[in-house]
Amino acid sequence: MKVHNVELVISAVRPNQYPEDGLPEFALAGRSNVGKSSFINKLIARKSMARISSKPGKTQTLNFYKIEEKLFFVDVPGYGYAKVSKSEREAWGKMIEQYFTGRTPLKAVVQIVDLRHEPSADDCMMYDFLKHHEIPVIVIATKADKIKKGKWQQHKKVVSKTLDMVPSDPLVLFSSETGMGFDEAWREIESRMDLPEDASSEAID
Repeated sequence: MKVHNVELVISAVRPNQYPEDGLPEFALAGRSNVGKSSFINKLIARKSMARISSKPGKTQTLNFYKIEEKLFFVDVPGYGYAKVSKSEREAWGKMIEQYFTGRTPLKAVVQIVDLRHEPSADDCMMYDFLKHHEIPVIVIATKADKIKKGKWQQHKKVVSKTLDMVPSDPLVLFSSETGMGFDEAWREIESRMDLPEDASSEAID
């Protein structure tokens, strides 16, 4: 998809603040500092639409980005950051769970992991939670440019095995630096948008 128009519609903390457009939504989930903002910015062709922070735990709201008047990316708070207070983590957890389990326009969760490292216990818990609630998952293994090409498949197998991934769930190798995985990531997202055939052909560049 060629992205020309992107708008941060709202940073929400309650369901009554969510957009009412009815457009398909794709939530972006991952550990703090895993490269979630860089992934979003790469896909929407912006340098700093999603704020990249050196301080983990910065995102504290559900940030709804409307893209081309066709869909929303929903950036959710990063998980697994120890310096955030327990009460804050619990509040974020309830907010995210409420959104994931009760939001009709949500088509899939894009779970971002770091290809360089074995997925953490928090990564596994997130994947298990999504599968338990039968929420479609697209796993993006980012920072592929930091690993030699000859070892990509080895690291990919570690990610898949550690998360105990369902074989039908996509696992996309990605780099926000080189653009690797850009087209594949968009294909996975667009295939879940439930667009009519004519609209779908227009959406895919």
